[in-house]
Amino acid sequence: MGSRRIVIAGGGAAGFFAAIACAEADPTADVQLHEATNHPLAKVRVSGGGRCNVTHACFEPRDLVTRYPRGGRELRGPLTRFGPADTVAWFAARGVELKTEADGRMFPVTDDSGTIVNCLQSAAAKAGVRVFTRSGLKKVERDVSGALGLFAHSKSTLGSTRATFQITLTTGEQIPADRLLLATGGTQGSAGLTIAQALGHSIEPPVPSLFTFNVADPRLKDLAGLSVPVASASVRDTKLRETGPLLITHWGLSGPAILKLSAWGARELHAAGYRFSLAVNWVAPRTLAQTQAELTAFRTANPKRQVATGNPFGVPARLWERLASAAGFAPDATWSRAANSTLTALAAQLAAAEFAVTGKSTNKEEFVTCGGVRLREVDFATMESRACPGLYFAGEVLDIDGVTGGFNFQSAWTTGWHAGRALAE
Repeated sequence: MGSRRIVIAGGGAAGFFAAIACAEADPTADVQLHEATNHPLAKVRVSGGGRCNVTHACFEPRDLVTRYPRGGRELRGPLTRFGPADTVAWFAARGVELKTEADGRMFPVTDDSGTIVNCLQSAAAKAGVRVFTRSGLKKVERDVSGALGLFAHSKSTLGSTRATFQITLTTGEQIPADRLLLATGGTQGSAGLTIAQALGHSIEPPVPSLFTFNVADPRLKDLAGLSVPVASASVRDTKLRETGPLLITHWGLSGPAILKLSAWGARELHAAGYRFSLAVNWVAPRTLAQTQAELTAFRTANPKRQVATGNPFGVPARLWERLASAAGFAPDATWSRAANSTLTALAAQLAAAEFAVTGKSTNKEEFVTCGGVRLREVDFATMESRACPGLYFAGEVLDIDGVTGGFNFQSAWTTGWHAGRALAE
């Protein structure tokens, strides 16, 4: 085989994983990884608050695929062949041990994302991958049987012709490649999406996923940092509903319940201009009727207690005071003076509070999008294009995204590993 040149565009998790898998499977190949910025693995470094949520302790593919708003069905086969258990073993074989937290998220035992970055960079160097930074892809032309720029888009061409690519880099240099992998991420304006489209692919328009909600409401003012372990949030006039920890922030609402809601509702909320009515149940899984019944019983049992300090649900004290005030209770009111109408208003504040969402914010430093290369145009056994032989995809450049908790990284490892192995064949 000699020196087949394999070019990988994108120095993120998927690109590095694919480059390593390819170079380890075929040590004779010239594997080049080109990253447009000067900071490869930047998202790996900042993810999970700098700890890197590598994967999730969900080892049954049938359960795992339910964590992907887009791409779950297509990932079922690939995750069966390389899933979270394989990820754990892969890093362990290279000296990095992972640990599982109570919610299933898995991190390096060092609690330092630098451990994962160093592992990937060392494995790439050991496998002979040549990494080029400040070297993105500007244009790609396809040479079929010596005719540059002749694009064959029909499925029947898959595997029938050896494709060679002529690549123009952002440095101005031109390089040929026998095979090309796009792992450039899925953000709007991604060079990978532009190139994929030029090579015959359809693109689902990228829109943000995994974001927090901007809410300016006096009930939440100065409560940043308070969290409720089990709350439910739903978007009015939609089927969007999620339950889980909910966090109050300086700009509104966040936490796993909100992030999952944003992932499943990525397109719907984008279409609404990120302005909608959010209903929050702070005492889930209780219903409104159950909440009112418990409040009535508590009033009967504790008539002399002040409402401000008599909190039967374990809601954080300052939030409880705000909700009681919003329901019409005076600061010094006792339960014996609580009218039925005020009790009903408090039950609504607890189990069906309405908040006006006026925008979104990025979750920490994590940028996740839905959208990308249309999935039916990719062979998920190999991650090869069905439109352009010799072209492969991995990671977020595909229309795949997961909820928060390590699922997006797992998709990157899985698609990167399969693509890398196929590139080496």
